[in-house]
Amino acid sequence: MALAATAKTERLEARVTREQKSDFERAAEIRGLTLTDFVVIATHQAATETIREAEVLSLRDKAREVFVKALLNPPTPTPAMREAVRRYRARVSR
Repeated sequence: MALAATAKTERLEARVTREQKSDFERAAEIRGLTLTDFVVIATHQAATETIREAEVLSLRDKAREVFVKALLNPPTPTPAMREAVRRYRARVSR
């Protein structure tokens, strides 16, 4: 499982314990990868999953139903909501 042939110009360094390095080396060997390739792949997978979890909204059952109903039938804006929008637009349009 080789990494794509994209130019690699950035460097990343980390201090780890002896036990962590031993685990990384063993896992890399099991996967048939170099230590560097294993660490890069595993770190990238963890980063991608973390980003996905932060950006994707997952709702189940009742929560999903309430959310969809609110999108399809939004409440009438209150005077306070209208004022908040006016302040936001004034600030953003500067």
